[in-house]
Amino acid sequence: MPQNAIEKIVQRFAVGADVPREVHSGAFLTVRPLHVMTHDNTAAVMKKFRALGAEKVADPGQPVFALDHDVQNRSEANLAKYAAIEAFAREQGIAFFPAGRGIGHQIMAEEGFARPGALVVGSDSHSNLYGALSALGTPVVRTDAAAIWAMGTTWWQVPPVARVRLEGRLKEGVSGKDLILSLIALYHDDEVLNHAIEFHGPGVATLSVEARMTVANMTTEWGALAGWFPFDEVLKEWLLARARHFAERGDENPRLTESSVEELWASRIEPDEDAFYSREIVVDLSEVSPFVAGPDVVKAGRPVSRMAAEGLAVDKAYLLSCVNGRLEDLRAAAEILRGRKVASTVGFYVAAASSEVEAAAREEGVWQVLVDAGAKTLPPGCGPCIGLGEGTLEADEVGISATNRNFKGRMGDRSARCYLASPAVVAASAVAGVITTPFEEDESLPTRSIRMVQAPGDSSPQRTPILDGFPETLSGRLLLLPKDNLDTDGIYGKDWTYREDMEPAQMAEVAMQNYDPRFQEIAREGDILVSGENFGTGSSREQAATALQYRGIRLVLAASFSETYKRNAFNNGYIVAECPQLVKHLREKRAQDVQEGRLTIACEGEAVIDFAAGVVRYDGREFPVATLSPTAQELVLAGGSEGLVRRRLQEEETAS
Repeated sequence: MPQNAIEKIVQRFAVGADVPREVHSGAFLTVRPLHVMTHDNTAAVMKKFRALGAEKVADPGQPVFALDHDVQNRSEANLAKYAAIEAFAREQGIAFFPAGRGIGHQIMAEEGFARPGALVVGSDSHSNLYGALSALGTPVVRTDAAAIWAMGTTWWQVPPVARVRLEGRLKEGVSGKDLILSLIALYHDDEVLNHAIEFHGPGVATLSVEARMTVANMTTEWGALAGWFPFDEVLKEWLLARARHFAERGDENPRLTESSVEELWASRIEPDEDAFYSREIVVDLSEVSPFVAGPDVVKAGRPVSRMAAEGLAVDKAYLLSCVNGRLEDLRAAAEILRGRKVASTVGFYVAAASSEVEAAAREEGVWQVLVDAGAKTLPPGCGPCIGLGEGTLEADEVGISATNRNFKGRMGDRSARCYLASPAVVAASAVAGVITTPFEEDESLPTRSIRMVQAPGDSSPQRTPILDGFPETLSGRLLLLPKDNLDTDGIYGKDWTYREDMEPAQMAEVAMQNYDPRFQEIAREGDILVSGENFGTGSSREQAATALQYRGIRLVLAASFSETYKRNAFNNGYIVAECPQLVKHLREKRAQDVQEGRLTIACEGEAVIDFAAGVVRYDGREFPVATLSPTAQELVLAGGSEGLVRRRLQEEETAS
């Protein structure tokens, strides 16, 4: 059977005796990624690694450490954490990039770790960015990262694959950010949730590699596991330029050389002509216009010109992050700001995606244009994007940002509102003091064109047997959280994410605090949490799963899940399962509570989840619930991935 590009890349990196002759969507496989990136969360992965009983990293050339999130934090505790990470890297012989070098994803691209045809993962939800370099870039979670350090491998299920055909060319002043924000708004009903997306068509060649990075990065916000671009002449020239850069700076063992780029080109992966895709989307790039998304959610978007008429004042503007902190982005903003000043009422914060980008911007004079306009410069890193360091949003403030997320409370106070836009729109809004566009009014939105395709040979799912020791039933009170796209920032807030001293009881106490401050007084141990579509979207922080587990929430049922959240849950031995009909029933039954804005609703009566029968029994009715695969059941029985890996390490030691 023909294969698409995603299936072919996974085929290359699958290992073990049970790898099928042809890898296709749905297959559970053991894979050996080329590289795994961790950032500030390296400290947490180190704890997990040591808990496995491992002493030496299996392949020191596989991990990459890049400190980028909390780089403005000069506290003794944070500096000690950073020092411990650096010492571990030196001890193990691992590539290490200190605070100030840049954002991990940008480093993975700049330094040649992400390359065409490779499986490259990161313990961060925006690892999709590597797809711009024709790699299969996808997020893993901290537990996975520890397992990869210890054994070189992890488990992965090949997702369904969607194809997006790009036609035409973006108009002058329209950017990759406008394109991806438009796609997220146009296809906002989970059409590509948990898919890998392949971008094809003649329009691809009109996009710079930097624009592709922006689009691939934000396929995460679109709900996808990966966003992949083909290896074309544009990318080849970009890689050759990187190879020449490595040669000029005198790298002894460069990760890319001109000859190695030619070798990659000769072996480049392309999908088979009649490969299967479960979704087919066509986009005319000429129909895209400057776009803005928000507040509080990425999926709520519209052309900027529509919003400009509202005259919404902004307090802070941001030009930074792994999605829009590159030289192309700084240039676009500088073109708007040259000879102009930021409004006195606006704080304008700028940070390059890496020290290399900042150096190039300084050399070109772009950086000085931004400074002269009134920009407050920050060190290369994540900073305000994750709500850390200088410049975060304060109570009731409005922000316009070239970052990738605007979830409530992510970039500062919960009462603040944040809108997402391109660097040019951010710069124009910073000058005007209101959200506006620097271009002629244009309200066009791409025509919606999507085809859903039934997989060949599909049939009704077969019942999955229950493994010995796995509970056939679980019961408890239902706790309805009637929100779609409930993000990990809401479940486990930024204030706690990078604190390594949080004990389970403390984590339990702050669960859902950013979503609903009343959650803690309503929830009780043994409850079953029920929520809407795409539960756990956003950041890959595993505490969003473990905090609920520690709080005594028995399991989570939702209409659908972010695949990364689901991975975090099962990697920690925590059960989550899809049950959309139950969600619909509860929303209808408690419609009055939902209309009154209640965020956490305790439902009367007890529900029983029957895993053997594949149903939830509640209110005298049965609601189908997704069966749990043997892999998921095995992880729960082992108490999570760490338990499984520890057992396998012991088996290897015994065998040797």
